[in-house]
Amino acid sequence: MNTVPSAAPAAARSSLFANRDFSLLFGGSAISAFGDQFTLVALPWLVLKLTDDPAALGIVLAVMAFPRAAFMLVGGAVVDRMSPRRVLLGGRAVNAACIVILAALVLTGAIQMWMVYLLALGIGLSTAFVYPAGSAIMPQLVRADQLRQANALFMGMRQLSMIGGPVLAGFVIALGAHHQPSAQAVPDARGLGLAFSIDAASFVFSLVSLAMVRVHGDFHAPETQLGVFASIAAGVRYVWLDVPLRAFVIYASFVSVFVGGPIQVGLPVLADTRLNLGAASLGILMTAQGVGMFAGSILSGAGQRTMRGRLGLMVLCIDSVVGLTLAALTLVHTTYFGAALLFCTGLLGGIVQIAIFTWIQQRVSPQMMGRTMSILMFTFMGLGPLSAAIAGALLKVISLTALFAIAGLTLTAIALSCMASPQLRSIRAMKVVPAKA
Repeated sequence: MNTVPSAAPAAARSSLFANRDFSLLFGGSAISAFGDQFTLVALPWLVLKLTDDPAALGIVLAVMAFPRAAFMLVGGAVVDRMSPRRVLLGGRAVNAACIVILAALVLTGAIQMWMVYLLALGIGLSTAFVYPAGSAIMPQLVRADQLRQANALFMGMRQLSMIGGPVLAGFVIALGAHHQPSAQAVPDARGLGLAFSIDAASFVFSLVSLAMVRVHGDFHAPETQLGVFASIAAGVRYVWLDVPLRAFVIYASFVSVFVGGPIQVGLPVLADTRLNLGAASLGILMTAQGVGMFAGSILSGAGQRTMRGRLGLMVLCIDSVVGLTLAALTLVHTTYFGAALLFCTGLLGGIVQIAIFTWIQQRVSPQMMGRTMSILMFTFMGLGPLSAAIAGALLKVISLTALFAIAGLTLTAIALSCMASPQLRSIRAMKVVPAKA
């Protein structure tokens, strides 16, 4: 709910940060996003140090993905029946508890793989509700004509967190390598525990800011005549009957299955086996991608103007190039060459993400927003890590070079073949008339 008074000057009304609730959400999310980067680097590194097995990393990602995939649509239905803020608050609280426990176990030397699997399950379950709630809350905070700017700010903030967070996390882990808490502790335990602790602390800011935010759904609960599963069915039917939206979701599903998993497993293995800086190399790779996505988010508006609002064609053209760039990871044997390639993929990805999310938020009715976003998130957050388990197993029989080549060239082939689809090519940016003062 936009809290800017109607009598406020036009300049103030047009400023997103004049909206108290938007400012609170943005500030808490910014600190939490920075902390998240520490876990994104530390968790795969912890698994590789505990097992020295890429297949185990794939299984951990799949264990997180299974409850996320199984409950993502339930999460979307719950968001449409409740306040998205309250759902987001509860999901992040569970996520924070899992990270706190993980930090304590690593620092005390008590961590074992079965504990990692159990905590990964809890993180996956909580994010099944966090992602649709986080996507559905934005249209309740800002006006329709402010959505693209709001999405750009949030995406830019997330990419800024990826600029400093991963590389700092990598060096935090690396610096702790020579200070083991005990002889029984996992290698790099002190650095890993500190990385998880930083993420846990960042959740405090997110939870406090969310507790202070108020949105439309807090005061005007939607009607709940349908049961949860009937609501899910209604959401799936809604997306299926919207032909361009259906075409994009199907396309995104293929991309996630054939590309997302191999990249999630491949990058940590690349840093561990080919590059010379260990965890710091992984942090630098992820940071480079974040820098690219931040630059891409700035260029998103220019990209839409260049393509004259033809979003579908823009996505397919960009993905065909991204696939070739990912395939070039087969040639990487130095940290900075890999960073340069990932900067390019981030730059191209950042251009399309804001445009697509804004198109969906403007296209979908508020009553169906949670379920629609949960279906979209399912394609990225649910299916991708499931394919990571397969990718980890494949690395036992094929080389890392082959994995990157197959993933990248598959993405290019999918994007080029989909250019023959009129449903995808017809996706265009929506023109929104600014609200009157």
